[in-house]
Amino acid sequence: MDFHVNNLDLVPAGRSRIGWAEREMPVLRRIRDRFAAERPLAGMRIAACLHVTTETAALVRTLVAGGATVRLCASNPLSTQDDVAAALVEEQVGVFAIKGEDRETYYRHIRQALDLRPHITMDDGADLVTTVHEQRRDLLPGLAGGTEETTTGVIRLRAMARDGVLGYPIIAVNDARTKHLFDNRYGTGQSTIDGLLRATNLLLAGRVVVVCGYGLCGRGVAMRARGMGARVIITEVDALRSLEAVMEGYQVRPLARAAEEGEVFITVTGNRDVIRREHLERMRDGAILANSGHFTVEIDIASLEKMATGKQRLREYVDEYRLADGRRLYLLAEGRLLNLAAAEGHPAAVMDMSFANQALSVEVLAKGDPRLKPDVYPVPSAIDAAVARYKLEAMGIAIDTLTPEQQRYLSSWTEGT
Repeated sequence: MDFHVNNLDLVPAGRSRIGWAEREMPVLRRIRDRFAAERPLAGMRIAACLHVTTETAALVRTLVAGGATVRLCASNPLSTQDDVAAALVEEQVGVFAIKGEDRETYYRHIRQALDLRPHITMDDGADLVTTVHEQRRDLLPGLAGGTEETTTGVIRLRAMARDGVLGYPIIAVNDARTKHLFDNRYGTGQSTIDGLLRATNLLLAGRVVVVCGYGLCGRGVAMRARGMGARVIITEVDALRSLEAVMEGYQVRPLARAAEEGEVFITVTGNRDVIRREHLERMRDGAILANSGHFTVEIDIASLEKMATGKQRLREYVDEYRLADGRRLYLLAEGRLLNLAAAEGHPAAVMDMSFANQALSVEVLAKGDPRLKPDVYPVPSAIDAAVARYKLEAMGIAIDTLTPEQQRYLSSWTEGT
């Protein structure tokens, strides 16, 4: 078995932490029990490019229980938990991931995962899929489909489909309601603040936090920052989201103005060059820059480097940039995903739903469906509803059901007042 991890001596620590995460993932455990009995993935080869965390390990264990052979590489150079990678290798999973790996190693690991010649790909950011199309088109005839975990990846894949270059069907797991309504909002919100505090040990109460982007991830970050006493400013390019932020009680500003007021800036847009040189030039001394968007493009780091007369690392995830006018700006986690670079990513309880969608979507692809042409598809609504139901049952929560009369009423157009 091929693999490339940091240190196999970390196996015991990884095994313990995976077990702790699985305690919070009852939906995925339920699916694993069925997979182990039915083996719906028998003979399937799966290449996965995901954050190598304890929660991902629980997903990989579920796929293996279903009969799949899995190779796993990291979807971000700083998000890998080395003890988890080691523990999965002990379980005969080919893992190619080392925390802090350089760009060359990152893409070599993606290619090594693809050397499995997978039937199914699992992606978080679409780097695996784009590598297939750019470098390994020989794999396309054997691919039954793939899944995509995050908003940025779905955007890339829809662009590929629109341009007519996507070579096989992809299920957009990110867009499942039991994923984006919970993972993006509650997971990103809590874990981003967790990463900020671990990196800096700041007191947020009374501090001005600027959240760039008010999608579900931005809403979660803003909600958690305000909950810790921060004064939150939202910047947006979408009028409807801006209006919603105003109605939620946030201040909404153009970034050029917010740059002068903010003390902490967090980007969560999925776009590039959100914080640019003209914003950096307006920021106060001591401003802190962080990103929780998927790729390291939301903060214009190249301009920050050019503006700086000196740079030093003050803490593990804090780089100080000294500017010619005497101001100091602080970049966290090299501009990478703060919640996974400086913390542990989303809590297991919310990833339980996200990865349940992943596992059940992979099962759909493994069964094969000739109607699935190269395009981006939603998670089947039946899977979304089942995941929500399983989660409620695991929490011990019962809900009402419609009576036959109510069902008839809702399906009729003849009944009025």
